[in-house]
Amino acid sequence: MKGHQPDPEAPSRFEGQVHAPEGTTVLALRFDEGVVVAGDRRATEGFQIAHRSIEKVFAADDMSAVAIAGAAGPAVEIVRLLQTELEHYEKVEGERLTLEGKANKLSQMIRANLPAAMQGMIVVPLFAGFDEARGHGRIFKYDVTGGRYEEDDYHATGSGGKDARSSLKKRYRLDLTREEAVKFAIEALFDAADEDVGTGGPDLMRGIYPTVAAISAEGMVEIPEEEIQRLFEELIADRAEDIRSQESHPVDVRRPGEEA
Repeated sequence: MKGHQPDPEAPSRFEGQVHAPEGTTVLALRFDEGVVVAGDRRATEGFQIAHRSIEKVFAADDMSAVAIAGAAGPAVEIVRLLQTELEHYEKVEGERLTLEGKANKLSQMIRANLPAAMQGMIVVPLFAGFDEARGHGRIFKYDVTGGRYEEDDYHATGSGGKDARSSLKKRYRLDLTREEAVKFAIEALFDAADEDVGTGGPDLMRGIYPTVAAISAEGMVEIPEEEIQRLFEELIADRAEDIRSQESHPVDVRRPGEEA
């Protein structure tokens, strides 16, 4: 029976989960020349805001990016390790690792985090980039075991992922321009923040806005904060106008034949 005794040195699921800051909502969507990656800036710890301006979108190399969701500390550590390994590969081999190879490398790192994930330190990022061999953008999502799955058009993960996906589903089409893709990414994060307490929307008072980057054959470019601010201001103005319009034209819910 000795072989069935638990190892006292091994982490136990009965010891309780570790409470650490968590990144919330990130997304990626393809456009006609590449892929856009975006993430809100809020990190939560339980029911509290742990950080208002955390970065969740990182360049893996010149042609790909990782957007983190889950335990922020381990997620950032995985990203840094991936960046280092891709840089080392390029120096040794004299060429970049294929996009498929990068996605596989990240999968291995997530799988290596599984013992920590069993204690609540879950890392579930998105990986996206421009595939130079195929000539278009690609998006990969992961599960906690490191399982890798490709999404054809768009995906969002994190606490507000479902709401962001619902928003993208209504607007997405494959022939989007970069400008349209950036706008729809911003709208999806805004909609997610409207429904999910863990997702941070635009913080106009502090000047904190989601991070958005576009990756194409020319490489990765982060969208300037001034442009993100302008798009959010336009979106908020449009939504406010819609609300005012609805209030000025109330819907008549009376049944046929009923008098006012």
